[in-house]
Amino acid sequence: MLLLHLDPPLILASSSPARAQLLRQAGIAFEARPAILDEEAVKQAGRHEGLNASVVAENLAWLKAVTISRRHPGRLVIGGDQMMESAGIWYDKPGNLARARQQLLALAGREQTLYSAVMVVKDGVRLWHQVVESRLSMLPLAPAEIEAYLQQAGEEVWHSVGAVHYEGLGLQLFDQVRGDYFAILGLPLLPLMGYLRQYYGGLVDGGLVDGGLVDDNLAHDNLAYDNLAAAKPERG
Repeated sequence: MLLLHLDPPLILASSSPARAQLLRQAGIAFEARPAILDEEAVKQAGRHEGLNASVVAENLAWLKAVTISRRHPGRLVIGGDQMMESAGIWYDKPGNLARARQQLLALAGREQTLYSAVMVVKDGVRLWHQVVESRLSMLPLAPAEIEAYLQQAGEEVWHSVGAVHYEGLGLQLFDQVRGDYFAILGLPLLPLMGYLRQYYGGLVDGGLVDGGLVDDNLAHDNLAYDNLAAAKPERG
């Protein structure tokens, strides 16, 4: 089935223009309602607990989705997040020119692993999730090349993980990319659409219980996720 004319539309618990654009281009009806979280506190807790970057990306996607889900009963909420790791170091959105320059100098000539997480939540219950791993090899860039890139790319890359705008000029920084293009941009779109087809197909066919399609393998995890959400209150 095609995911057209969803009523009510999905809710995207993200302020990411890239995620919104991917859903929009795919013709999927949604409303953007960003969750305000202390993401740095979640990452610090993950480091303290020795979690893998992929798990932290998943936790962030969950916290975004469950925060918004509890305000909108009966609605499907999509949460997404990304974490980048290289040589055991996590890289975030730099936020300013100096940090963007520092990150690119550290990443030049190295392979990066990008974890892109997506989560579907309804009524505070996790229905489905996926984390997609991509590997990207950055060219051994000279400082002058990095400076030229930053000047031409502008402030937009300050808000991209690793200071890389993959859908734009940042593509020139890499000589090899292994992974899903949509996931690299910010959302594992094809797996998400596959789940939504199951969900809405089951709804149309009368095969859902209480209007939800829950992966039995994930159902036992919801208590642990509830505890995580309770431990990480939203801010603002």
